[in-house]
Amino acid sequence: MLLLRSHHHLLHHAARLSPRARLLRHRAAPPLPHAARLRPPRMSSASSSTSSSAPSPPPPVVPKSKIRFCPACGSPTKLAIPDGDEKTRAICSSCGRVHYENPKMVVGCLVEHDNKVLLCRRKIEPAYGLWTLPAGYLEIGESAADGASRETLEEACADVEILSPFAQLDIPLIGQSYIIFRARLKTPDFSPGPESLECALFALDDIPFDSLAFSSIIVTLRMYLEDVKSGNIRFHYCTINKRLGTGPSDLRSFDIDNHLSV
Repeated sequence: MLLLRSHHHLLHHAARLSPRARLLRHRAAPPLPHAARLRPPRMSSASSSTSSSAPSPPPPVVPKSKIRFCPACGSPTKLAIPDGDEKTRAICSSCGRVHYENPKMVVGCLVEHDNKVLLCRRKIEPAYGLWTLPAGYLEIGESAADGASRETLEEACADVEILSPFAQLDIPLIGQSYIIFRARLKTPDFSPGPESLECALFALDDIPFDSLAFSSIIVTLRMYLEDVKSGNIRFHYCTINKRLGTGPSDLRSFDIDNHLSV
């Protein structure tokens, strides 16, 4: 799952629902299927002989390094386990440098306005034409909150005030970690940026769960709806374990583990 974005200038337009958003029929958000429901942390514990032990979770899939050439000298790399390490790394066949790959941080905003949330319909792949929260990769030199505000400005031309962190979602298989912040519009102005087809405010019962772009957005909005209905907005953490060979927005392509809320 790749989130792309580009810089652009702030545009001011009166906030309004797009024709597409106005035509969305009123409906309750469908429940997550069994495989994608929020589950408590998997834990091992000593149990009595009369209780059945839960099956052990499958070992994590460790992606192979995609670094084929050394960034330092340009020579081909080889996959090997360095001395004192326990994981396979890309090692330069010429200068011997070990190259490490780290997860990417994705930041975004869940923008609240008049009991609605702001969504953007993607103008780029992946997930062209599907709805998402404004979010993208964190840049060097900015805080997570600053990056989330910037992404919202770029994708929805919306100037927002960060209220609080809402969720952190780790997706180990694709090497991404999301931090989503609750935010509010400073002015009721927004419009699609260059990577958005349209932007709209959705009432909670009208969120198009069947047309959301990514598993991370589905999970974030589901947790938010549950919090709003309970009258208690909490901070959430969970792991999204995606399955190989499935699309990013397939509701049955992931499991949710280690869900914590405070």
